[in-house]
Amino acid sequence: MNVVRFVKDWTLPVSMTTGTLAYITFAYVPALDGAARFFAPLFEAILPLFMFLILFVTFCKVDFRALRPVAWHLWVTLFNVLLVFATMALILHFHLTGDSLVLAEAILMCIISPCATAAAVVTQKLGGSLEQTTTYTFLSNLLTVLLVPLCFPMIEKAAHISFLQAFVQIFREVLLVLVVPMLLAYVVKHHMHRLHRRIIAIRDLSYYMWGCSLMIVTGTTVKNIVHAQTTATLLLAIALLGLLLCVGQFAVGRFIGHFFGRTQEAGQALGQKNTAFAIWMAYTYLNPLSSVGPGCYILWQNIINSIEIWQKRKEEGEALKDKE
Repeated sequence: MNVVRFVKDWTLPVSMTTGTLAYITFAYVPALDGAARFFAPLFEAILPLFMFLILFVTFCKVDFRALRPVAWHLWVTLFNVLLVFATMALILHFHLTGDSLVLAEAILMCIISPCATAAAVVTQKLGGSLEQTTTYTFLSNLLTVLLVPLCFPMIEKAAHISFLQAFVQIFREVLLVLVVPMLLAYVVKHHMHRLHRRIIAIRDLSYYMWGCSLMIVTGTTVKNIVHAQTTATLLLAIALLGLLLCVGQFAVGRFIGHFFGRTQEAGQALGQKNTAFAIWMAYTYLNPLSSVGPGCYILWQNIINSIEIWQKRKEEGEALKDKE
């Protein structure tokens, strides 16, 4: 029982540690080479399914009538756009190339990436508004659909992607990952009441499903870092800048949110990024090495999430003791 309690209390660190150890085991034990080749494509196929199911379960708990923009959405969006434009100005003004460009692209990916679908899961876990965070997730993804086709062709001109091609490709990904599970959840909630009751009866289901997906993403991230064809200095620089950017975005989001009484929601909205989506975009449009940026970011953001969840659990425990 103590082991089960530990896993429940520290789901995110356990997931990241398990993913790292799993990759190391399969990568460096020769006897497991065949198993590694078998599971690699399987995990790549499972991850999108996990993200789909996480969103579906989360949306089953959403009050769809409460999905509307609020004031803090505007300020968080403005800050995000300004940060993207500032990074683009830096790249274009100094005509960055080589490792400097890879570093800048890695930073850009950690900024331009949309709000993670898991942000709503964490916000709910922290006692925040699921509906407000979900609404911002939609706005953030739409913003990314517009910014990526505008920015990326100016950075990597060799990619030869037109605005319409990039727009359609990214919009299709957003549609499948975000809109379809929401529509399915709406149908289940309003027309399949028995199934809906069974889904919402399982406490923290989406949270633990997210923990499973995090294990897979962490293993993939470690693999990308280990096999990156570059210097350790550049990898360290990307990791450290990713840490600073992650802490900074969470801090700015919380600062904006405290003016509206929505510290948790705004912090998650700006700080929690869809890094799996960012890694895909980096491989598709930019230098593949830039994917190490969001790969490291996912570790930092989930360490922050773990600390926030631990603090929330500690506060709830102290409140329960006071009542007794």
